[in-house]
Amino acid sequence: MDWDKLRIFYAVAQAKSLTRAGEALALSQSAVSRQISALEERMKVTLFHRHARGLLLTEQGEMLYKTVSEMVAKLNQTETQIVESSEKPKGPFKITAPVAIGTIWLAPILKEFMELYPDIEVTLIVEDKELDLAMREADVALRMYPSKHPDLVQRKLLNLSNSIYASNDYLRDFGVPGSLADLKKHRLITYPSYLPPPFPGVNWLFDIPEIKRMKLEPYVQMNSLNAIRRAVKVGMGIAALPDYMLHRSRHISRVLPDLPAQKTEAYYVYPVELKHSRRVAVFRQFIERKIQEFDFGYAYNQLENEDPDAV
Repeated sequence: MDWDKLRIFYAVAQAKSLTRAGEALALSQSAVSRQISALEERMKVTLFHRHARGLLLTEQGEMLYKTVSEMVAKLNQTETQIVESSEKPKGPFKITAPVAIGTIWLAPILKEFMELYPDIEVTLIVEDKELDLAMREADVALRMYPSKHPDLVQRKLLNLSNSIYASNDYLRDFGVPGSLADLKKHRLITYPSYLPPPFPGVNWLFDIPEIKRMKLEPYVQMNSLNAIRRAVKVGMGIAALPDYMLHRSRHISRVLPDLPAQKTEAYYVYPVELKHSRRVAVFRQFIERKIQEFDFGYAYNQLENEDPDAV
């Protein structure tokens, strides 16, 4: 089929008017009408119902409109990819990340990224809820679990470790646990088990068989890892937390250090239609470099106090 006729058909279907479509295409109403008539004759179907309130698509017209819309979207996507491949990265760029890693690690490093790429208009959404990348609620996401969506591309970034922590003040008051059994004498802080977790196994400590057998109850539950982090730092109790969250905190000790740390995988995720996007590529390269600079493995006894809210 003639693409010019399909392009005019698409404009008419959107405008629901020959006159408005002609204005958008810089064509006369009669020229638009002739092209639509020629397309209907070529396909031997009626594509529009003529009504006083405008033009409405017939069933066959709806079928054609759906296909042409997909073609237009694909062409627009290709145009964007071509432009991005030949120019500096620029334009709106929406990033989503879980609240904890987005607040503690990602937000502070964005200053450097935006200085490197001043034409990229960054929006950061820190949200434990999963945004729909396929529906473009965000362009890229950092996620603590692999995606199962077939229209998303994912790249594993790193393994994050999770350990058990308490403040030194708390340990002076309540004693240092020497074994899992000792935890029954302590105040444990957990994430509510009935809420969607910020990452799989957030309450991994309570999944350990020995802890299950003791039927321990949490001292307090909080639906924010940042809140749990603050509670630990002020001496409220003991909690399992990602190591990076206490990367620059002092007066905090790892509890039961011989207990193997829980591992969580982190992924860089984006829609398949953005796989050639320069913004997606340069941001991925940037965060991969920053990951190498930041000790996510975390050796506690080598840390310096650079945390402004350290206790």
